[in-house]
Amino acid sequence: MALIIPVRGFTPEIGPDCFLAENATIIGDTVLGRDCSVWFNTVLRGDVNSIRIGNCVNIQDGSVLHTLYQKSTIEIGDHVSIGHNVTIHGAKIRDYALIGMGAVVMDDAEVGEGAIVAAGSVVLSRTKIGPNELWGGAPAKFIKMVDEAQSREINRKIAHNYLMYSRWYTHPDDPDNLK
Repeated sequence: MALIIPVRGFTPEIGPDCFLAENATIIGDTVLGRDCSVWFNTVLRGDVNSIRIGNCVNIQDGSVLHTLYQKSTIEIGDHVSIGHNVTIHGAKIRDYALIGMGAVVMDDAEVGEGAIVAAGSVVLSRTKIGPNELWGGAPAKFIKMVDEAQSREINRKIAHNYLMYSRWYTHPDDPDNLK
């Protein structure tokens, strides 16, 4: 079972039908919507400020989410995919965005709806990434606009696939989950 730690009077709130890996750690002022998945070795550390996560969000293996004390919070919309080993520190990530493996998104940065942050990128504090934009590099820079339909298809497919993967763990005997 995941490690759920209350701190400073805040107990994490986990929405219905979420998958929490056995060694995931969820701390303090953290709220997850429904159908989320928090994968192995992931830490959601809401000890110094709030973390709010929408519905059908997948936070993949080894990721760390944290904030600045009394300064920054994390807000993640619906159907967002956070790749393996991502660090999000006090940022806002809008619906259907994709944060690639190993990326870092710093305080007060905003990632727009349907946007993509390439693997290994470093999004500096206060950077504003617009809807359906692709950013990459260290520091991350605008690369190009992604066709809205293409972005929607890619980002939705990943988000919905991770919901399916989580069902392999939470409903292992359901034949519909064995695809």
